[in-house]
Amino acid sequence: MGKQTAAALLLAAFLLTSCSSAENGAQGGEAAPAAHSAKASSPAAVTAAPTAGPSALASAPAVGSGNASARPAASASPAGGSADSGERDGSGTDVKVPFLYHMNKNYDIKPNEESTNKRIVLLTFDDGPKEAKLINSIFDTLDRHRAKAIFFVNGYRIKEHPELLKLIQERGGIIGNHSWDHIVLKDKPYTAVKKQIEDVQRIVKEITGDTPVFFRPPHGAGGDVGKRIAAENGMLYMTWSNGSLDWTMNEEDAGKTEKLIQNVTGQLHSGSNILMHELPWTTEALDKLLTTLESKGYGFVDPRSIEPKMR
Repeated sequence: MGKQTAAALLLAAFLLTSCSSAENGAQGGEAAPAAHSAKASSPAAVTAAPTAGPSALASAPAVGSGNASARPAASASPAGGSADSGERDGSGTDVKVPFLYHMNKNYDIKPNEESTNKRIVLLTFDDGPKEAKLINSIFDTLDRHRAKAIFFVNGYRIKEHPELLKLIQERGGIIGNHSWDHIVLKDKPYTAVKKQIEDVQRIVKEITGDTPVFFRPPHGAGGDVGKRIAAENGMLYMTWSNGSLDWTMNEEDAGKTEKLIQNVTGQLHSGSNILMHELPWTTEALDKLLTTLESKGYGFVDPRSIEPKMR
C-alpha cells in the first residue's frame, strides 16, 4: 500500500468518527432540554398543591351550616348574583366570601336563598379589645369549632392598646364598630354621634387597613341618628336577638358557665344574633357553649357572608 493510499484511508476514518460524535452530541442536546423542562414544571405543580391542602382548609371561612366542616370556596361566586365581600384574613390575604345571609328587622340572620342552611347563629363579642390572654383564649376556642365572630370594639380601648386590635385581626376576627366612648348615643346630637362612630372607623383603618362594616351601638341604643350615620358609613346597624347576660355576672358568682349556656339556649332560634363580651367567665364557658349549640344542630355563620345592609 502506498503512502498516499494509507493517508487517504486514515483521513476517511477520521471523518467518519467525527460525524458519528457530532450526531450523538446533537441527540443529547435535544434530550437535555426536555429533562430540564420537566424539572422546571415541577415547582408549579408543587405550589398548586397547597391550594387544596391543610393550609387552605384552615384559612377557609366557616359559613352557616349544621355541619361544622362545611365551608365555601374562598373564591366562590356569591349566591343570587350579589357582590362578594372583600375583607382580609389574619394573614392579610384577600378573602372573598359570598353574601349568603342578611339581617332582618329583629336583628336575626336569615338566608338569602331557601336552599341555604338557616339553622345557624351569629357569634359576637362587645366592649374590647381588653386583654391578649382573653382574646387568644377566645380565638383558640373559635378555631377548634371552626367558627368566626364579630368583635365590636371601642375607640378609647383601641387607643390604649392598638396592638390588641391588630391581634384580633391577625387571629381572623371580624372587627365591628362599637363607638368611641361606649356612651348612650340615641339622645346625642348628630355631630356628637358622628364623631363617636367615625373616629372609630378612622383608627381601625389606620391600624388594620380596613374599616368596619358592622356597627352595634352601646347598650343597644343608637336611635335614628345612629342608624343614619352607620348607613352613611356603609355599615350594617345591629343590636342583638339573643343575649348571654354575661354582663350581669361577676367573678364570685357560682355556676356562671351553666347560667350563660342556659341564657343562650333558652332564647335559641335559627339566626340568633348572640351577644357576649370579652369577660373571663364568658371565655371559660365558650367551648362548652359552642359544643352545646353544635349538639342542637346549629352552625356558626361567617359574618363576612352577611350583607352589610338590612332587608
